Amino acid sequence: MPRVYIIDVTNRDGVQTSRIGLSKLGKTIINMYLNDMGIFQSEFGFPFTHHETNYLNANLELAEMGVLAPLRLEGWCRALKKDVDLAFKLCPKIKHLNLSISTSPLMLELKFKGKMTIDSVIDSMVSAVKAAYRLGAESVGVNAEDASRTGIEDLIKFAKAAKKAGAKRVRYCDTLGTDGPLILYKRMKELATKTKIAWEMHCHNDLGMAVACSVAGAKGVIDGGQDAYINTTINGMGERAGNADLLSVLLALKYASGFKGKKLFPKDINLDKIWAFAKYASYAFDIPIPVNQVGVGANAFAHESGIHADGALKNRRNYELYDYEELGRGEQELVETGRMITVGEYSGIKGFRNVYGTLEVEFKNDKEAAKILELVRYANVNTQKPLTKEELFFVARYPKQACKILTVTPPK
Repeated sequence: MPRVYIIDVTNRDGVQTSRIGLSKLGKTIINMYLNDMGIFQSEFGFPFTHHETNYLNANLELAEMGVLAPLRLEGWCRALKKDVDLAFKLCPKIKHLNLSISTSPLMLELKFKGKMTIDSVIDSMVSAVKAAYRLGAESVGVNAEDASRTGIEDLIKFAKAAKKAGAKRVRYCDTLGTDGPLILYKRMKELATKTKIAWEMHCHNDLGMAVACSVAGAKGVIDGGQDAYINTTINGMGERAGNADLLSVLLALKYASGFKGKKLFPKDINLDKIWAFAKYASYAFDIPIPVNQVGVGANAFAHESGIHADGALKNRRNYELYDYEELGRGEQELVETGRMITVGEYSGIKGFRNVYGTLEVEFKNDKEAAKILELVRYANVNTQKPLTKEELFFVARYPKQACKILTVTPPK
């Protein structure tokens, strides 16, 4: 029976959102949350980009240590041999890659200025896939950028060439969010049936249908007899109007009519971390969670109408499709209204020990405490805001990797 897998792209596509930023420490904490949730794979960055090198290598070390496991860490490159070569030069331990190239006639003409055809695009992709395996990759996926505006025969040709070269799946990129869920189901079923390879849904939200298109497309792949992969981001972050929201996709697979009971919800995923995860991402990105955000918005389980309040009090199923406890919600949150001690780049040892003491973290001696304090100062320079408990715990537990993540060395 074909299965659905989640590949979260917050740390690649999500961070490309215009006018926002995410520290390398923040990206690492997002990987930790994804791992705790049981997500299959994180597209954790650009291994051919120098300023990401230390962060990527530190996260690969965490994977080797079993800290980021079983989550798979996958890098994104253009489907160019030179990108792949540089990726393995900078990140020699990377094992999973997605290689991307445009396939639509529109982009061949307007983006590549007519210098490439679908055949030369395929040649470049095949060369990059083979180079990745030759250099030590364990799995490679290929991305058809602007697949939604690419003819079905060209996509079949692209996918078959990728499969022959050893690619494990093909990413269908609805790059401008132009597809509707009905046409996407039909296309994906045909593509899966005719190519006999797994397909990955990458949908943007320009028309507000990223989640609907993602799950409909995945259902088409499943019905075509192949494994389906869905790309998500936490809180729907992403370019322009965003990507498919992680929680919305998972809830749709679990509870939506037509999906519920079909065993499409990925096994091993637990949702009880998503409330804390969404709040952390909101803080790290400095973007508030909308009050009507699915599952994690302030109003997701709020009732004011007399009829609704009465019904919810009698039995939650009257007006609540799923339980807030399932998402890690329900416990009261304490907000400090008196004295508050935070840790930042100018903190001293007394305040530092106070903060870590409230987290019940103990240090072996003053030397260790001083070392972690110095790392915390650098981390605050990196994030430019008070560190969260997740970040403070990480720095204390994995100081070697934290030091590497916080180090950015420009090439000479």
